[in-house]
Amino acid sequence: MEELLHYHFDVDGENFASAGEASVQVKRLLRQMGFSPDLIRRISIAMYEGEINMVIHANGGDADVYMDPERIRVVLKDHGPGIKDIALAMQEGYSTAPDNIRSLGFGAGMGLPNMKRYSDEMTVESTVGVGTTITLIFQSA
Repeated sequence: MEELLHYHFDVDGENFASAGEASVQVKRLLRQMGFSPDLIRRISIAMYEGEINMVIHANGGDADVYMDPERIRVVLKDHGPGIKDIALAMQEGYSTAPDNIRSLGFGAGMGLPNMKRYSDEMTVESTVGVGTTITLIFQSA
């Protein structure tokens, strides 16, 4: 089905305080459109995890949200170092975040696992030295 709405957000990789702004804006939009609270919660959590990962590992990136009546597709894209071992990165608790990031309370190794847990479908495409694209699908109907 053709997607009816598209929203684009730049994820600033320079500022942890701004991480999560896209997910907050999407949460607000979804509420205004009347989507279910459970769906909004799942999308908000998964998007926030993706935004934090882009800030920690890739100096930011892009978040695109495509909506139609049956599904919401979130595409998170960065031009960071890429993920060397996706299967390993999907394991709960595995993290490559440096100690200074962990001291801020981030980098616990739950980002990708939580994104998978809260989405209906998740694909990860990553090339070392080029970047990572994560696509999350949420069924709304």
